[in-house]
Amino acid sequence: MEEKKFDINSFIGFILMGLIFIYMLWQNQQGAEDLTEISKQEQVQEDKSTPNDSSSTLSLATTPTNESTAMDSEMEKLKKNYGDFAYAFSLPSAVEEFTLLENNVLSLKINNKGGYIEEARLKNFVNHDSLPIYLVKGGNSSFGINFTTTDNRVMNSSDLFFEPTLTQTGENQSLSMKLKVSETEYLEYLYELQPDEYMFNFSVSSNGLTPFVDFSKSLEIDWKLKTIRNSKSISYEGRYTDLHYAYEGEKKDYLGQGENQEVVEDIDWIGYKQHFFSSILIPESAFKSVDMRSTNLVLDETIDTVFTKAYHSKIPVTVSSGEIKQKMRMYIGPTDFKTLQAYNENLDQIVPLGWGIFGWINRYLFIPLFGFLIGVMPYGFAIITMTILIKIVLSFVQYKQFLSQAKMKILKPELDAIGEKYKNNKMKAQQERLALQNKAGASPMSGCLPGLAQIPVFYALFMFFPSAFDLRQKQFLWADDLSAYDSVLDLSFYIPFYGDHVSLFPILAALAIFVYMKLTTGQQMAQQPKQEGMPDMSKMMKYMIYFSPLMMLIFFNNYASGLSLYYFVSNLISIFLIIIIKNYIIDEQKVLAKIEINKRKPKKQNRFQRKMAEIMEQAEAQKQAQQKRKR
Repeated sequence: MEEKKFDINSFIGFILMGLIFIYMLWQNQQGAEDLTEISKQEQVQEDKSTPNDSSSTLSLATTPTNESTAMDSEMEKLKKNYGDFAYAFSLPSAVEEFTLLENNVLSLKINNKGGYIEEARLKNFVNHDSLPIYLVKGGNSSFGINFTTTDNRVMNSSDLFFEPTLTQTGENQSLSMKLKVSETEYLEYLYELQPDEYMFNFSVSSNGLTPFVDFSKSLEIDWKLKTIRNSKSISYEGRYTDLHYAYEGEKKDYLGQGENQEVVEDIDWIGYKQHFFSSILIPESAFKSVDMRSTNLVLDETIDTVFTKAYHSKIPVTVSSGEIKQKMRMYIGPTDFKTLQAYNENLDQIVPLGWGIFGWINRYLFIPLFGFLIGVMPYGFAIITMTILIKIVLSFVQYKQFLSQAKMKILKPELDAIGEKYKNNKMKAQQERLALQNKAGASPMSGCLPGLAQIPVFYALFMFFPSAFDLRQKQFLWADDLSAYDSVLDLSFYIPFYGDHVSLFPILAALAIFVYMKLTTGQQMAQQPKQEGMPDMSKMMKYMIYFSPLMMLIFFNNYASGLSLYYFVSNLISIFLIIIIKNYIIDEQKVLAKIEINKRKPKKQNRFQRKMAEIMEQAEAQKQAQQKRKR
């Protein structure tokens, strides 16, 4: 559990709320007394139809005049501050009321003040506390147009009142929000929501505003959003919460963590991503230039946090023929690869699948494979099955690694003898070792290359699991959410870099990695030929046996339990494969016999080997020449 500390701001807020509540009770009481008095006066008028109550009637008749005078005074103040746009305050819609737009998946509340989304709720999802998912709520977002009036006032539309007009056509909803200067001159936001869609049309236009708005000066959309925390782990959610954007067709980038700001041209869309949910703004024509800023709001991960990141974008508004014309669409929904891909707008690039070959593997292999598996079995078993299939495919690669290790083990006595023979000439010793390994077909590179071939797969999976929306809030064994950590023990204190809980899958994965490295790295240490004057690699490898599991234990304690489950199962299978290959597949006697045959065959050096031999010979010649000069 996260530590809850005393917050002076909350304390002051509660006091103010209490004072406001007391004031409201007093006002209600006064209002009730006033109504009672008026009722009595009306009753007197009914019972006494005499002219003697003319003074009372005169007193009541003066009230509208006073109200009218107050309203005129208020309007004068508004005109002084807002000029011609004070007209918007005189309309019945000049109150903070909401118009509801909703379908089966999305609920939007549009505020008369500012004309923008006051609340956005995703109907089919809840957060880690089983509360509804809101992307916009409680003033965490603002959207307005900065503009300059013809009388040189700098204003923002979010401070002004709009007039709503809701239209229902079948299951489609259309909401017009007009910021009026007169009945025929206005700025309009138009929302068009279709059934079962997270994407809706959103356009900004104007009619007859040339006399009131100075279009020669810059107009820009000012869009801000503070992302609401929805996951158990603040650090984990924050790691995948960032501002993304696409530009120049299919190029994509993001601002990253911490405090970042960039100005980018030709923007195709801007995405305010908060791990598993996103708000994306897509223009009909690319934004010419956008000033974007991202700020990390989590300064202390040990305390409860409402917001994780703050985003801010300034976007130029398109003006054509003296009027605003900006057609856009907005997506408010899950950061789910399949859902975003269906819109065919390259929005799926907001899902971090890795660059280059890593993203290609995820897109065309792991996502379809996992999608098929979760269609026929529970999610935890789908992860296990997927891991087994991957290990089967890579088993040939592991076999090549183990075969190389077996050859090096057999050659070790001869390699050590070469080192002893040429202990005073390290360059010659190295040449002879390479020659022996080349003849025997046991080059160290033959063991390294298969290992390198596995890296794209491992990295692709490392990117896949944290971004797999399908794993969100899916249970398996003791893990209640495969997209979050699987805590089995909550601590009453916070351990730096580790957290305030103990996750079990990372512990199991760390143990499996330790056993795997003991079996593989231990053998590699025993196979290392003795080379005097060279660093002792065995010590470094020994440290790695303990360092890697420790890092797994610490780093993955706050990571998705689905990823830790994959590493646990993957290393268990690797351990099983090592035992099978070593004891039942690789016969060291046969390997030795093959090495002896290879030794007797004339071995041709490839171009790379010849080049390496030439370099070593030149180095040896230079060394001998230096020694002669010293004599």
